Amino acid sequence: MTLTLGVDIGTSGVRTAVLDGDRAVLSMARAEHPPQTGPGIDANDWWRAVEHCLTNQMQALRALGHDPGQITAISVDGTSGSMVVTDANLAPTSPGLMYNSKGFQAEAARIDAHAPDTHITKGSNSALARALRLVATSRTKPAHLLHQADFIAAKLAGRVGGSDFNNALKTGFDPETETWPDWIGEVIPPEILPQVHAPGTAVQPMSDAIARQFGMSTAAMVHAGTTDSIAAFLAAAPLDEGVAVTSLGSTLAIKLLSSIRVDDPAVGLYSHRLGDLWLAGGASNTGGAVLKSFFTAEDLTKLSQRIDPDHPQNLGYYPLLTQGERFPINDPDLHPRMTPRPDDDAAFLQALFEGMAMIERDCYAEIARKGGPHPSKIITAGGGAQNPAWARIRARTLGIKPVAADQTEAAIGVAKLAAG
Repeated sequence: MTLTLGVDIGTSGVRTAVLDGDRAVLSMARAEHPPQTGPGIDANDWWRAVEHCLTNQMQALRALGHDPGQITAISVDGTSGSMVVTDANLAPTSPGLMYNSKGFQAEAARIDAHAPDTHITKGSNSALARALRLVATSRTKPAHLLHQADFIAAKLAGRVGGSDFNNALKTGFDPETETWPDWIGEVIPPEILPQVHAPGTAVQPMSDAIARQFGMSTAAMVHAGTTDSIAAFLAAAPLDEGVAVTSLGSTLAIKLLSSIRVDDPAVGLYSHRLGDLWLAGGASNTGGAVLKSFFTAEDLTKLSQRIDPDHPQNLGYYPLLTQGERFPINDPDLHPRMTPRPDDDAAFLQALFEGMAMIERDCYAEIARKGGPHPSKIITAGGGAQNPAWARIRARTLGIKPVAADQTEAAIGVAKLAAG
């Protein structure tokens, strides 16, 4: 029996999944990593958490009667835009910077001088601006710019193997031409940029030392990975055009498979390449974090039971936790709109659900306006997928009944990617 291993570096910890030859989940494990906030993140903590998780995973696998030496393919996902620079021996020469770090105005101005007006790398919180800050603060001359998934894959192999289309997209790589842009060398040393592979490509074997550490085979291949959100999509959905996944977590994220590339950075819309298809989408700042600012989990359950989705409030809310929106409106100055507030908390909650459903509808409509398909199926992931009242409001607003995802763990999705 041959097995595949997926390693997910999430915001709260590391998760792994092992699949059998039929892509059924045999075993999963997890380990926490230190808080991923602040300017002084040690990228080696990412690797130490992976080591802990893999130790747990191999123990669990052996307990089920399986040999870790049967693992033939490994792939890693990480949070999009989290990165570090290292020397030639993979030692970090700077602190790691996470995907949500921002405030790189000087770097953004440098990019603005060279990048096209609507390029995805624009802005003071862009991944490329983050990369420029890493280079500027590096303790020694860096040899490699590595996204979080690239760093862990390199540690598994004992040497740098490169990046993937999905992680490299927001750093400036064009997955359609499979090249870095001509102007990239004007803003960052081109020699530190990674070689970029299609997600799932077999890149290099696991190092002998790491294979011995975990009882795995030196023939196991490390495959190009992806981002955590795309790995979650791969766990939840088949790769068919028109299939969409809405993630109702702290924020609202949507992804839709399209046969054509659909990009418009002006509204926060961009596409990742997956084989012969494109995964179009974006993320809104609306979502569960807004709900939790008003209600406890118990409140949400009780109030939702009092909602009649067939009698809408029609208050035209645009629910945001703070000022600023990314998609389907890309406006850092957009203000929340959650007034007037009804006296009845159930009516207020319903109006919030309705506002979020309209934002979701507008996200998919924006893709269609740019030439992409309308969703033929919407699969829902995240905590909000469990709320029946929200689901009925969404079905009425979207004109299609969403279905809950069977699997949403990114570790499973990235293991599927390794399996091919």
